[in-house]
Amino acid sequence: MTDTTAPFPNLFRPLDIGGITLPNRSVMGSMHTGMEERIWHADELGEFYAERARGGVGLIITGGITPTRSGDLMPLGGRMATPLSVLHHRRITGKVHEAGGLIAMQILHAGRYGVTPFKAAPGSEPSPIHPFKHIRMTDRMIRYTIRSYGRAARLARKAGYDAVEIMGGEGYLINQFLAPHTNDRTDRWGGSTTNRQRFLIEVIDEIRRQVPRDFPVILRQSVADFVKDGQTFDEIALLAQRAERHGVDAINTDIGWHEAKVPTIVTSVPRGAFVKFTERLRDVVEIPLIASNRINTPEVAEDILTHRRVDAVSMARPFLADPAFMNKASQGRSGEINTCIGCNQACLDHAFVGKKVTCLVNPRAGRETTLVLSPTRSAKKVAVIGAGPAGLSAAVSAAEKGHKVTLFESRDHVGGQFAIAARIPGKEEFHDSIRYFRTQLEVRGVDVRLNTRASVSDLVDGGFDQVILATGVTPRIPEIDGVDHPSVMTYAQAVLGEREIGHRVAVLGAGGIGFDVSEFLTTPGGVDSPSLNLKEWEQEWGVTEDLETPGFLTKPRPEAPLREVYMVQRKASRQGKSLGKTTGWVHKAAVKGKKVEQISGATYEKIDDAGLHLAFYEEKKDKKGRVISKDLKERRVIEVDNIVLCTGQESVKELAEPLKAAGIDVTIVGGADLAAELDAKRAIRQGTEAAAKIA
Repeated sequence: MTDTTAPFPNLFRPLDIGGITLPNRSVMGSMHTGMEERIWHADELGEFYAERARGGVGLIITGGITPTRSGDLMPLGGRMATPLSVLHHRRITGKVHEAGGLIAMQILHAGRYGVTPFKAAPGSEPSPIHPFKHIRMTDRMIRYTIRSYGRAARLARKAGYDAVEIMGGEGYLINQFLAPHTNDRTDRWGGSTTNRQRFLIEVIDEIRRQVPRDFPVILRQSVADFVKDGQTFDEIALLAQRAERHGVDAINTDIGWHEAKVPTIVTSVPRGAFVKFTERLRDVVEIPLIASNRINTPEVAEDILTHRRVDAVSMARPFLADPAFMNKASQGRSGEINTCIGCNQACLDHAFVGKKVTCLVNPRAGRETTLVLSPTRSAKKVAVIGAGPAGLSAAVSAAEKGHKVTLFESRDHVGGQFAIAARIPGKEEFHDSIRYFRTQLEVRGVDVRLNTRASVSDLVDGGFDQVILATGVTPRIPEIDGVDHPSVMTYAQAVLGEREIGHRVAVLGAGGIGFDVSEFLTTPGGVDSPSLNLKEWEQEWGVTEDLETPGFLTKPRPEAPLREVYMVQRKASRQGKSLGKTTGWVHKAAVKGKKVEQISGATYEKIDDAGLHLAFYEEKKDKKGRVISKDLKERRVIEVDNIVLCTGQESVKELAEPLKAAGIDVTIVGGADLAAELDAKRAIRQGTEAAAKIA
């Protein structure tokens, strides 16, 4: 019987899946960490999972482990195919079990998504996101691959895993068999729905042949492909029913392919946006259903589970952000959870370029054995100057170690650049990061002094042993004739509402801030509309509820832009090249949908009452790429009401040298250290590392 007086009673009900019982309804979804491939990372990976097990996760699912070489995600990728693999993985499962947790191994064949010349896939359509032409699978290759799934499951059980999950979504091999989008075969493995589902059904049968019936088998099933010629709901429902009959113990639902033009996990996606796709399967299967994607707080999870249409929630990156997520929720401390903001900057952006995964808001993720905040033996007096992301992380981390921390902030609030970012439509999640740090400052007993501009004498007289300078940045004002015109403002003034903004606006600079500001200026509601509207979001990205439409895609219909915006940059290259690998396309599509005119290769000549004067030149270069001549092609005047400067930042660190001269140990972090394109990932990491080094 559920204890309705406990925090989040539905989230903390036990759940049976096959032969195991989860202590609660949380599943840490599969994430590739970059540590799966090498045996020397086994202990690090084991500790990464163990910390989440100690934090109360109901079931951990590993990053994808391939069953055969043709399925490698990358060269020499993580594979479960030999007794040596078993020994490697026992080091991982052992640590999780010592921590009291349960762990399942995900079996993933990349198909055409592999980044190797040996990759194999069912159809002829090449991958649009990874190089190398794949091998079109023969019947013999298909049958060998099916057997390799069974072998991988059997070896996983020997390695100590409590269950296996079959990756059947995200556009990987099984999904490539299931959807006409990638399966153009005319033999028994393609064509009809039954034929396209044959591969997965035989994989399930083979796994069931090689493992006992009480060993749980979970299917990660795509319930919304979001690609042209994807599966219909009838096909998805039929597959779920067949999977249940053939021995699958639970279905963990998956949303979207990697190549889909619908964002599914970025911060601009409404929370719980795709739960209804999972709930629809409740009428066709009896096994547990696990909902996924954009579930990042216990409140959202509890609301989903209250409806009793799904049985558990899968949260992957939220456990990167805070490994103690579930413990804090069970103790009524949800305000202390370090919430995942869906930024992708240190997780997916890292994974897709072969770097180790970590987390922007929690740089200890993936570094549990090397970035340790050990309790100090001798508390020191630490002053942190500036309460932006770098300063907040430094103050909280130093206090966690047991130091006596004073945080100075010249403004009347904490947050710095995060407080600006949180006002961008689609980035409302950043408010949660500020809430987390504000709560931690209180819990850790940090002395916070707002509206206080610390001086050298204050710091010297205060007897501080260590000063961490996190004074951040100020917007850079470019040298343009007329830049002091009344129509001109900085991005901070525009976003914070310090200046009135007209209908026609030019944005100078097309980096991340330029794109953010362009979205801010064109999105109806702006800061007055902090809650994302799911129906409007679906309309903008072309998501339909028509169950007969393959892939659930329709024509996108963004709202009319609030303003007429021109985004201008000096570089001649395409705009948005510096944006994140997995989120940049979302921002580029958003500004295109809002009819922002993007102008590149412009020289800013002057600003006056007529507007923004631009010149365009044709450059001639020598063989070494040096410009030898410039010929004027055209001049253009953009008649605008306002011009917003997104032209970079300059570090604020005038205290650094005087403090060093006074003999105070100073560490400079964040924007004060480097004012290039704003990088909260680096800022928070530097703040944490600076605190960790204080003995």
